[in-house]
Parts: sequence; structure tokens; C-alpha cells
Amino acid sequence: MLVDTAEAPWMRTLWLMVCVQFIMSVALSVMSPILPLFLPDIGVTDVSAINFWSGLLNSLNFLISAFVSPLWGSIADRYGRKVMVLRSSLAICFFTLLMGFSQHLWQLVTLRVMMGAFSGFSASAIALVATQMPERRLGYALGWLATGQLVGNLTGPIAGGVIADITGDYRMTFYFTAVISGIAVCLAYWGVSDSYNPDNGVHKVSVFDAFSALTKTQGLLPLFVVLLLAQFAVRAVQPVITPFIQELVSTPNGIATLAGFAFSVTGVADLIASPFLGKRSDTIGYRRVLIICLFGGALMSLPQAFVGSYWQFLALRFGIGMFIGGILPTANALVGHLAPPSQRGLAYGVTASASFLGAFLGPFTGGAMAATVGIRWVFVLTTGLFLANLVWVYRVVPEVRGKAEGEKWPQKGEER
Repeated sequence: MLVDTAEAPWMRTLWLMVCVQFIMSVALSVMSPILPLFLPDIGVTDVSAINFWSGLLNSLNFLISAFVSPLWGSIADRYGRKVMVLRSSLAICFFTLLMGFSQHLWQLVTLRVMMGAFSGFSASAIALVATQMPERRLGYALGWLATGQLVGNLTGPIAGGVIADITGDYRMTFYFTAVISGIAVCLAYWGVSDSYNPDNGVHKVSVFDAFSALTKTQGLLPLFVVLLLAQFAVRAVQPVITPFIQELVSTPNGIATLAGFAFSVTGVADLIASPFLGKRSDTIGYRRVLIICLFGGALMSLPQAFVGSYWQFLALRFGIGMFIGGILPTANALVGHLAPPSQRGLAYGVTASASFLGAFLGPFTGGAMAATVGIRWVFVLTTGLFLANLVWVYRVVPEVRGKAEGEKWPQKGEER
């Protein structure tokens, strides 16, 4: 298929960033099934403690990122989005490598905190892509970027599980992550261009001003809540998947690989559905696609609480992937339409705080709930979150059409 030469530059940037997003998402998720198995190596042996610390470690870096993401977004508006992509990628590479050498729990916790403070990759990547894309293709572009992210998130665990089972050494997973993160840094540095001019009238904005943008830009506050609840629901099950599979299967052999497949099958479903949903959101409306995806997420989440076999669980994980892949790109496309290009780094930094906060609260709550009332109740919780998010979108989030050439971005009180 021929590509319009006028669109070729942004298409090249898009596909390269999808590749970088995929690699970095693998790097960020590769440890998900490994942490419950790695914790005994550094002195955590009690089952309840493993569930608790697994949930906390899966989410701690996201809590830190929630506070620093608006700051990095504001810096990206002033100095360029590509610089922030490179900075965050290098941070993930460096701190993950050090995790492979950790000998005590406090060392692992400290390194996860440091990685959260210096990362913020996703917000920088979204801001870079959103600024380079034509407005009419924003949903399409962010749909593919989200596909790279979610497929990476769910390919990473299976890679981590396979590496751990083949080598018999959980630390090899950390070293693998550092290597592929370095590859992503090289690809972004030499392959990705950033045509955004940071000197084009962008003023210095404080972190407090970043959050005040939520009340000044129409529709941004509702999307903050949408992204928080969506990430909470998606991430809450992550720390309990490996222990849950241990309950479902009769053999202890290959648990890491089976857990990796349970994480990753959702990525296959997302690869099928997310580009289609992102493209359709540009035509049928972002709010409508969000409602469909949230309803489907609830529909596929509840039965997971009642499964009796690994294969039933795997099928439902595939089913939920068909819907959750459309939530983040659709919400991020809405943010892109609401924020002017000169402030998209800031806007995505603010909304990324919502995603990071949900990504912290989800695993932490899921791990704590599994340790107290049982793993199956975590799936009931996620079902309720999907439904609560659906009601919120239906009642509060407005429908937004694409911005025509020369049209200004609305402020509070203006119609879109």
C-alpha cells in the first residue's frame, strides 16, 4: 500500500516509537511474574509477606512517578520530548541493572523508588507522538502506540518467565531487561526525530500550575479519573496472577512460564483490537468507544473469579485484552484534542500522574486483598472498578470531535 509522501515523516516517527514503546514496556513488565519467586532469594519467605511485597514492589515506582510526571512533562515542553524519552529510557536501563545485584529487600525497594523518580517514559512518548501526528489521525497513532505498550507489558512477563525457567537464575531477567533497554535508547537516539520547537512561546510552568490545568481545560479532570480507575483495574490483578496459577495447576514445574503466558495472552488480543478501536474512535467518537471497552472489561473480568482450570483463566485473559486495549489510547486521544500542542507534554504529564497513581494503587490493593481475603476477590474488585468507570464516563465525560484546521482549543465553559 502506498503512503502519501506528505504523511511519510510522521508515519516513520510513529512506527519507530511503537518499537521503542514495545521494548520499554517489555523492560517495565518483565519482572511481574518473577518478583514473587525472586523475593525468597533476598530473605522474604512468608507467603503473606510475599503477596504483600510483590504487590508493593510492582506498584512502588508508579507511586513515585505519579508525583514527578507533571514535572518531567513541563520540562519536556521547554526542552523537547525526545530528550525526555532518552532520559527515562536510560534511567530504566541503569536501575534495572542494579536490581539484578540486590541482596536485600531494602535494596530492591530503594532501586524501584529511584526508577520511578527518574523514569516517566510513557508520558514523554505519548507527548512526542501526539505532537508529530496530524490531528485527524491522533486516535489511530495513539492506538498503535498503546498497542506497543500493552503488547510489551504482556510480552515482557512471558520473556521473563522463560528466561528464569531456562537459566534457573531469576537475576538473569534483570540483566536481560537492562540490555533491551539499552537497545531502545539507541533506537530512539539515532532513529526518532522531534520537530517540536520548545522555544515557541512556552513559558515555565510549576508543578502546582500543572495540576491547576485540570480545572482550566474543559474535560481534563474527568479524564484524570478515567485513567486512574482504568489503570487501577488493569494492574490490580498483576501481583496475584502467579500465585493464582499455582492454585490452578497441579505441577510446580514451569510456573513462571505459565504465568508469563497468562500475562502475555492479553497482549495478543490487544494487538488485534487496539488499532481497530483507536481508528474507530476517530470516527464514531471517543466516549462511545470508552463505554464499549469498559463494559467488555467488566464482562470478562468477573468470570475469572470462578474459573477452575488454567485454560479457562487463559481464555478469559485473552477476552479482557480485546477490550482494555482501547481504553488508554482513546482517553489519551481525548487529552490530545483538549490540550494545545505547546502544552501537551504538561497535559500528558498530569494525566500520566493519574495512570501512575492507579498503577500504584492497583497492585498494592490487589496484593493486600489477596493476602487478607483471598485471590479470587481481586477479580470481583476489578469488575466493580470497570463498572464504576463506565458510569463515570457515561455521566461526566463529554464527546469530543476532531479539531479542524485553525480551530482553537477550548477553555473551561466553552463548547467543544
